Amino acid sequence: MFGYEFYVDTTRCIGCQSCVKACEECETHRGVSMINFDYVDRPNTIATAAFVCFHCDDPTCAQVCPADAIKKDEDGVVHSSLKPRCIACSNCVYACPFGIPKLMPEMEQMMKCDMCYDRTSVGRRPMCATVCPSQALAYVRPEEIARRREKPQNVVWFGNQKVTTKVYLMSPAGAGDVVLDVADYIWKGEAVEAAV
Repeated sequence: MFGYEFYVDTTRCIGCQSCVKACEECETHRGVSMINFDYVDRPNTIATAAFVCFHCDDPTCAQVCPADAIKKDEDGVVHSSLKPRCIACSNCVYACPFGIPKLMPEMEQMMKCDMCYDRTSVGRRPMCATVCPSQALAYVRPEEIARRREKPQNVVWFGNQKVTTKVYLMSPAGAGDVVLDVADYIWKGEAVEAAV
């Protein structure tokens, strides 16, 4: 669908998991959902978030694949590993800064969201975006997103590493760059012991 972009807005996710079920219906995934669905802070809130692959401009998953099984096409879509080449080593799973690829042990293959390429390449929307009632996952024209108060960003900083993506992440209008540092999320045992 020429002129359409994919947008992820975690603040709109209502936890219905319609995207998860719709993704399971995609023929290329063989009944397995490629949506990364999670509870944001389960002990303290019911907030949820659904993510698709961000399709990095320079995909780390492809860089670390020793079998050259992960390919990015001319449309910027990073596909699941090529079955004949994938050696199920999990390098891509560990290397992805967004935590998206999934190793399917029963298939001995890494699989991930390919933006429903079988659909988008023939002018149809991705399965998840067709069913999301809150538009947390949206595949629309940029002018439709421009009406929202959040702003789309496709640059994410992981420490000093700048990652540019095909999929946009919605952030608050006044916010600067999206900056994530794994060190901020590491469990600090000493802090827990001091509190006890």
